[in-house]
Amino acid sequence: MSLVTFGERVSLDILCIAPHPDDAEIGCGGSLARAKSEGKLTGILELTLGEMGSLGTSAIRLQEARVAAEILGLSFRGNLRWQDGGIQDSDIFRLGLAQVIRDLKPSTLLVPHETDRHPDHVGAAKVATSAVHFAGLRKAKLTGEPHKVARVLYYQGNAPIEANVLVNVSGFMDIWAAAIMAHTSQFTGEAVSETVSPEILERRKARMMYWGTFIGARYAESFQSLLPLEFGL
Repeated sequence: MSLVTFGERVSLDILCIAPHPDDAEIGCGGSLARAKSEGKLTGILELTLGEMGSLGTSAIRLQEARVAAEILGLSFRGNLRWQDGGIQDSDIFRLGLAQVIRDLKPSTLLVPHETDRHPDHVGAAKVATSAVHFAGLRKAKLTGEPHKVARVLYYQGNAPIEANVLVNVSGFMDIWAAAIMAHTSQFTGEAVSETVSPEILERRKARMMYWGTFIGARYAESFQSLLPLEFGL
């Protein structure tokens, strides 16, 4: 496995794990843009180049990811080049991902929700959860010091989730939209699914507006935390 990166390997506040290029922008691009505006160091790690996708090529998608990274102001963007369609929770994958987590030391990890029609999203949720555990084990077969991720939030993909964390992204929709549309090969051609479609912005805005109603915001991104989160009064 070879890691392709844009930007420096720095300790991050927030790292988003994405099965394919564009998944992070669609699922939590607004939250990443908001975090950047608040001075946090943000990053995206793709697991595959999306080479099995109906549209685009690996080279095109890698370049699109670079453009989107600049729009979001990411401190880091990387790609592990795992086989598209083959993400699973096995030793080689979980340790490879755990090593990157140790290297980047994120406080918060954003991970695809396992409730999804796409097997890679399901696989990414499972392997990321395992990798978080192994990144913190002193005796794991990894280099560097153990790192404990403070919180893991699972972001919505193609299926409904029971969200218990909502992020107001109303002021960041232009950045969110521009980052998604940087993936030109996926969203300006023919529609091949409910996601890979020129209607992607319209469809996802409707979802975000729905979540926004629960917190008095116009738009919100949805996440699920498997553990209770502290609320400061």
